[in-house]
Amino acid sequence: MPRGYLCLVLHAHLPFVRHPEHENFLEEKWLYEAITETYIPLIQVFERLIEDNVKFRVTLTLSPTLISMFTDPLLQERYVRHLEKLIELADKEEGRTYGGPFHETALMYKKRFHEAMFTFCDRYNRNLVTAFKNFQDQGRIEIITCAATHGYLPFMMIYPEAIRGQIKTAVDLHTRHLGRPPAGVWLPECAFAPGLDEILKECGLKFFFTDSHGVLYASHRPRFGIFAPIYCPSGVAAFGRDIESSKQVWSTQEGYPGDFDYREFYRDIGFDLGLDYIGPYIHPDGIRVHTGIKYYKITGKVDLSQKQPYNPRQADEKAALHAGNFMFNRQHQIYHLSNLMDRPPIIVAPYDAELFGHWWFEGPKWLDYLIRKTAFDQDVVEMATPSDYLRNFPCNQVATPCSSSWGNKGYHEVWLCGSNDWIYRHLHMASEMMISLASQHSNAGGLYRRALNQAARELLLAQSSDWAFIMSTGTMVEYAVKRTKNHLLNFFRLQKEIKGNCIDEGYLGNLEYRNNIFPDLDYSWYTNTNELPKAASL
Repeated sequence: MPRGYLCLVLHAHLPFVRHPEHENFLEEKWLYEAITETYIPLIQVFERLIEDNVKFRVTLTLSPTLISMFTDPLLQERYVRHLEKLIELADKEEGRTYGGPFHETALMYKKRFHEAMFTFCDRYNRNLVTAFKNFQDQGRIEIITCAATHGYLPFMMIYPEAIRGQIKTAVDLHTRHLGRPPAGVWLPECAFAPGLDEILKECGLKFFFTDSHGVLYASHRPRFGIFAPIYCPSGVAAFGRDIESSKQVWSTQEGYPGDFDYREFYRDIGFDLGLDYIGPYIHPDGIRVHTGIKYYKITGKVDLSQKQPYNPRQADEKAALHAGNFMFNRQHQIYHLSNLMDRPPIIVAPYDAELFGHWWFEGPKWLDYLIRKTAFDQDVVEMATPSDYLRNFPCNQVATPCSSSWGNKGYHEVWLCGSNDWIYRHLHMASEMMISLASQHSNAGGLYRRALNQAARELLLAQSSDWAFIMSTGTMVEYAVKRTKNHLLNFFRLQKEIKGNCIDEGYLGNLEYRNNIFPDLDYSWYTNTNELPKAASL
């Protein structure tokens, strides 16, 4: 038995962004960039590890919105066209950079884009869920779920049925696509409030994660701090994030991604080159966007214009060095903790998956080196998932985590502040209406069932925590506000038509086409068997 365990958790999530109305929608590029820079590189890392017979266990969230986009034929086709343009641009860059300091890097991008096309089209027939399911079925990763649209669950506590709608939708979709129900859940934004665990238990979920203080400030002081899970009174386990391992990767000041030899994210040829050359590869209206082709390293705290050329081999060596340092620190951490505990400690290291590859270009390489070094270079630390640990150590302390999130300052203010507080009175009203509709139409069929299901979809899409987060950060605010308002307006119109027995089938069909997420959703998940207060009126 090892002295301790490392639980590496990658949270893969993007909001549902699908706009069939026209091809060049800027926000759809969020998905295409993430596929090219994060999800395909992660798949390639896992493939190489399995091919080399490297033992590993990683926990991965696939959010329901991300699964829905991965499996959507329209987005799959658009991604192929996006990648074809990148390959065309990379071919031109090979010639443009010949004989200069950027040529090696240009060849690297050309190779990466061709490999991405092969992985996406030839290996997995455009469906990346298939790749992750294969890794799951081989016992290498544990895939967990998230709330259906990443809704901020503590703010729904006054309507438990709205939380059940989020969780039941997620569990159902996860089970359909991955062949088994999820054992655990990534609470959106790691946001917990006492009582949530009871709903998780109802939906068959056995564990979740909180930020460090969620466990450390639990109702009873945890004997082992964040280095062992605690059970909520419901029996659902809570795992707390490790502070030290998070800081080494997340911190902009002390973390690895800020190393001067790594690639500079903000210097991209989409902004550097003339429109006559780069124009066909950015937005047709001439809007400058990131192409993903970047030729400079971080260099230091200097102006973007003073960055030095990126050296892929130098960055690769640094990734290996940092992976060794991370493993070394975990070994010493576990040496210390194992002398203080009656069981091997577990170090929970959760990160947004998009950190690896998109924001930190060398992140997938670092992950590859870390897993290999953990497997072959030491015998102190073993990789494990939460289910592995609970199976080996089923007896744990009982306590209720405190209300918390992993957002700025650790509580809820990022998602409830002056820039976004206006949304919640409308979301609460819509939740109450949805519960009332579901309870009053328990056996609807035909057109009414379609309308009720679409109303639930529009509510779920409006509840996405991504919109409130974007409003609070001040980036792409107009889009986030528009998405929130449009989904709410769609919901309120459907509610009015259902109540008035006057459903416009043309309007409904258009919504079903545009917002086609969760085709198997069942509106009855919102039913309240208890007596409801009178639903809010329009």
